[in-house]
Amino acid sequence: MSDVMIAVSQVSKSVTDSTGTLTILRDIDFTVRRGETVAIVGASGSGKSTLLSIVAGLDTPTQGTVHIDGTDLFALDEDRRAALRAAKVGFVFQSFQLLANLTALENVMLPLELAGRRDARAAATAMLQRVGLGERLGHYPKVLSGGEQQRVALARAFVVRPAVLLADEPTGSLDFATGEAVMALMFELNREQQTTLVLVTHDRGIAARCERRITVAAGRVADISSGAATAAA
Repeated sequence: MSDVMIAVSQVSKSVTDSTGTLTILRDIDFTVRRGETVAIVGASGSGKSTLLSIVAGLDTPTQGTVHIDGTDLFALDEDRRAALRAAKVGFVFQSFQLLANLTALENVMLPLELAGRRDARAAATAMLQRVGLGERLGHYPKVLSGGEQQRVALARAFVVRPAVLLADEPTGSLDFATGEAVMALMFELNREQQTTLVLVTHDRGIAARCERRITVAAGRVADISSGAATAAA
């Protein structure tokens, strides 16, 4: 088994409209080891969220390849990419992406039910208890605070024990104290499950908690450096 969980090679992304061609990403190369924590940082508009979407197979590159656990994402059709994501990848978004018509418990049960798990209710209940929401199982997103909604999103992501967790500005909609608590929980769950974590953030403090930082500037990788997590290891 290879030590590399994610391999991004020569990835570029351009879009063309009536005003011409805009290059969003150019010749991006990096790898992420199994169990590693990596932060993608950069100014707004640098291309980091587009890069994360391509790593997830939610967007397609103009050129280049992305391998997840040895599988070439873009050699697969959309259905097979979706199946790979369901099997190996969890997501946490800035905007939570909870289904408003489902309770907290039902939101966390959903990926388990889609995977055919017969223990979906018990597993989802246990994970919500793990993130401190055991008393909020029957509550709908609209009556949950931002921090509670993001903890539901964390529970939904981790309940399937993904090999890879991708997080896009996970504290962007939260105040500082709530964001700190959510990130502490995310890193704790990540350590417990030994997940490979790649997160996009503008927060240098959060980035420093990862083992490596990849800085994207004007669509290119400007720097790859070790974080405080590596220095403290």
